[in-house]
Amino acid sequence: MPAHAPLAIRGVTVSYGEKPAVFSVDATFPAQSMSAIIGPNGAGKSTLLKAALGVIPRLSGEVYVYGQPVAKARARIAYVPQRASVDWDFPTTVMDVVQMGLYRKVGLLGRLGGQMKAHAQDCLERVGMADCAKRQIGQLSGGQQQRVFLARALAQDADLYLLDEPFAGVDAATERAIIDVLKLLKSEGKAIVAVHHDLSTVRDYFDHAFLINVRRIAEGPVDDAFTPEVLQATYGGRLASTHLDELSSPGTRR
Repeated sequence: MPAHAPLAIRGVTVSYGEKPAVFSVDATFPAQSMSAIIGPNGAGKSTLLKAALGVIPRLSGEVYVYGQPVAKARARIAYVPQRASVDWDFPTTVMDVVQMGLYRKVGLLGRLGGQMKAHAQDCLERVGMADCAKRQIGQLSGGQQQRVFLARALAQDADLYLLDEPFAGVDAATERAIIDVLKLLKSEGKAIVAVHHDLSTVRDYFDHAFLINVRRIAEGPVDDAFTPEVLQATYGGRLASTHLDELSSPGTRR
């Protein structure tokens, strides 16, 4: 295991009932990179991310963050869940949601000083949502909600950002805004790991790919791991061979 890998997963197995959702998976996600977790529906992508965080229990395996057990390194992690998993009817404002990212620093009962409130406002500005600070979170569009949750992650000043399908169900402008923020984080030395479903943008957005279908299929730099052969092994007959060639060709980069 690389001693300082932002995220190293070793032998992780997760089961729902008798059938494993993730089986004996090893993965290493590199520093200062944009990494994608890729696979078909039901392949265990989100399950792997949640198991790494400890959101769901692991039957076996270990997870390390910058060389430490994940339980000792939570302060270095920011997590953006799937939008579908959030109760958007909860009566809270946009600013309240972003300030939740600061509670690790002050404690649940701590008071946020002016400097921290200014930091939260700055995080909203970075995702283009400063004008919505006082709005109820449930009144926003799906894309706006996703930007707010990214702002909450930014407020944590983490070193490792884990995102579960951050582009699902958002408009093109929001997707562009999110990827711009993530690439800026990478340029600042952060590591980003995202569950990603749109194969057509993998080469545009990511440096590193991890492909899974319950078991680990392949991982590595996108040019090495995101190939027709690996995609065929990951998706089986679900993707036409002509489409596989188009998706994995280096010439598809924009």
